[in-house]
Amino acid sequence: MRALLSVSDKTGLVEFARGLFELGFELVSTGGTQQALEAAGLPVLPVSAFTGFPEILGGRVKTLHPRVHAGLLAAKTPAHEAELEAHGLPRIDLLCVNLYPFQKTLARGSSFEECLEQIDIGGPAMLRAAAKNHEAVLPVCDPADYGAVLAALRTGISSEFRRRLAQKVFAHTAAYDAAIAEFLASEKFPPTRVLALERLPGVELRYGENPHQEAALYALSGQRGAVLHGQLLAGKPMGFNNYADAEAAWGLVREFERPACVAVKHANPCGVALADDPKTAWERARDADALSVYGGVVAFNRPVDLATAQATRGTFLEVLVAPGVSPEALDWFRAKKPDLRVLVAVQEQTDTLEYRFLRGGFLLQDQDTRRWEELELTYVTERVPTPAELLDLKFAWYVAKHARSNSIVLARGGVTVGIGTGAVSRIWAAERAIQNAGERARGAVLASEAFFPFDDVVHAAAAAGVSAIVQPGGAKRDTEVIAACNRHGIAMVFTGSRHFKH
Repeated sequence: MRALLSVSDKTGLVEFARGLFELGFELVSTGGTQQALEAAGLPVLPVSAFTGFPEILGGRVKTLHPRVHAGLLAAKTPAHEAELEAHGLPRIDLLCVNLYPFQKTLARGSSFEECLEQIDIGGPAMLRAAAKNHEAVLPVCDPADYGAVLAALRTGISSEFRRRLAQKVFAHTAAYDAAIAEFLASEKFPPTRVLALERLPGVELRYGENPHQEAALYALSGQRGAVLHGQLLAGKPMGFNNYADAEAAWGLVREFERPACVAVKHANPCGVALADDPKTAWERARDADALSVYGGVVAFNRPVDLATAQATRGTFLEVLVAPGVSPEALDWFRAKKPDLRVLVAVQEQTDTLEYRFLRGGFLLQDQDTRRWEELELTYVTERVPTPAELLDLKFAWYVAKHARSNSIVLARGGVTVGIGTGAVSRIWAAERAIQNAGERARGAVLASEAFFPFDDVVHAAAAAGVSAIVQPGGAKRDTEVIAACNRHGIAMVFTGSRHFKH
């Protein structure tokens, strides 16, 4: 029996090769893999000795040889056996290859030339050959499988096990090629865009949005999401809806520079607040809508300390997301809220596109990353906002940006007092926000993620005591809307930037 080993990731390599040698395999290898095995005292046949041809072109050609590929592709048929014998070609019974680290090289910000040199040619060719011929060759591409492969060799290898290894190889090479195609693309939306999804190990979802729906969690190959790859420190396992709500909460809370807390229910913000510290931010966000916050998901943009943790006493929460949690706070959560999922968000590494699933395909668009500082604000009314109102308009604008359309947000003093989301008309969203705010609407500001088609929202806002409004502008009846603001003494600011969120 013969095994050809050529790996970039040498995790577990020596132990695996030693196991193969003890099972009677002849070891054939290349370059750094050969050196690692020889350093461990294992007998290795260099691939150049196996092929009778030296490595050339700086190592670009070393395994692209008929002696290698015939040994990998020969089926166990009389015709193939006769051809191998006629040409003096030996079989290869096991191939262990993982590819040049192209994705890691790219992630380091390496030059185009360096990335190009890390595109593996011989490795994928060998893996695909072995995987195609998996009934005769064991194709191994993942160090995590080394133990299972050795165990199967000792006890017997099933066709199902061989097929599983082959499927993993083709998924591995497809993801590798997808990363290269993305790297070489010269346009944002190329004619063909290949998405490679990798199921996250160790994450099992009990069900999807509802108990009758099966679900799983996948990551885009080469990308790292703050919530998707977050570290679960305490509580029950995350569920489908937990991930969706945590993503929504984190997406909003990271917009703010000051300490902030965001409470989310069904992917919509229900309580948002700024403060000088996380504890106060939590208390203000909770009190913004205590009824809706109950059973929700909260996110902080600052590490959570013990005082903040203790302040959550008495409020049932599903998930808490933060950039960090102190050891004391974590101990308190584990003791007092053992079911609360405590998730630490990680540093993101994602592209700038957003994917929206449609049956049979996707909508792709740029992420809505526009900042307040990028806007060209236009003060369109006789009265301009005060500095305090302008700060609240900025705050409310960010919240409206992350609320489902149609959305209206009322805020005062860096805390939301009323939010209306997901309405089929803007006036209904405004009425819901005003109803939620009650007396707190008096002196508050209002933000809308899209323009006002009529002046009805202005009249409703004035009746509730709203003092300033921010909206994109650009409607046919802007003149009527502005006139209504002037009659009521409301300041209005146009941003020129819509933020639909469907």
